Amino acid sequence: QVQLVESGGGLVTAGGSLRLSCAASPRTRTGTNYAMGWFRQAPGKEREFVAGIIRNGGNTAYADSVKGRFTISRDSANNAVYLQMNILKPEDTAVYYCAASPNYGSSPRTKVWDYDYWGQGTQVTVSS
Repeated sequence: QVQLVESGGGLVTAGGSLRLSCAASPRTRTGTNYAMGWFRQAPGKEREFVAGIIRNGGNTAYADSVKGRFTISRDSANNAVYLQMNILKPEDTAVYYCAASPNYGSSPRTKVWDYDYWGQGTQVTVSS
């Protein structure tokens, strides 16, 4: 069983930046047992893919809406994954979720059903 805890959300004005963190436990021996992803869900909308990273961090993927503004990274030694969000827009407002997938592929997973474990979410609000 994997537990994921997000942090770093908050209120920011448009054009600003936030860095989300996700801590995974229990800490694995290798620290790379899961592919990781970030999703978000705005009120009244479905949960959508934001960014993903494979087990060894060698490949990443982004939703078109965040490409060039958001960066996903992982620190396997500390079993953590991060989402650096720059040039934030009001439409980025949502609850952001960290997720873990046992997938071994060389491409990041982008579908909700690819992920087995989810955090509780952290609110990001971008004011105009």
